[in-house]
Amino acid sequence: MHHLWMTEIFLHLRHTLPPPFRVFIGSSPQVAVGGSPVKPVREPDFEAAVITVEDDDTTVAAVELVSPRNKDRPSARDQYGARSMNYLIGGVHLLLIDVHRRPVGLSFPQLIATAFDPRLPAPPAPCAVAYRVGAAAAAGGRMLAVWREPLTVGQPLPVVTLPLTLDLAVPIDLDATYSEAATNCYLT
Repeated sequence: MHHLWMTEIFLHLRHTLPPPFRVFIGSSPQVAVGGSPVKPVREPDFEAAVITVEDDDTTVAAVELVSPRNKDRPSARDQYGARSMNYLIGGVHLLLIDVHRRPVGLSFPQLIATAFDPRLPAPPAPCAVAYRVGAAAAAGGRMLAVWREPLTVGQPLPVVTLPLTLDLAVPIDLDATYSEAATNCYLT
């Protein structure tokens, strides 16, 4: 179901992104901090499906759908959390969708908030959080805008936005894309 939902989000973005943005789906990110992007050959400790949006061959945004494998071991949690933070450090906008409540008390948005600034809004899982990376901050680093959507079991999933620039974002209907994936997976 995880891969089908990612595919539906990809297809939705493919039809809604304005030019010159392009969307890609892959098995690993092309994000590096302090060097040129390197695409790893394999990442054995965690599941690494990612949707990236590019503008002139530069990754500007990413959509991550957390899988149970991203949370099942400390090493997987560390790698996945670091990867999420590297997007933001590298100036890449991020939509992080964490629908898994287990392990209890673990939310990747909470890990990101703890690493950057404990005052950042960070709901517990399940949740969807969009991060828009802004201009340089006066005290160093970058400004970061955060939109959070708690997800409630039994309720429709929300429409969330994926920032592409400081002034442009595209909506993603999580409920519609999930429903289409469930239909394609013979769950409905």
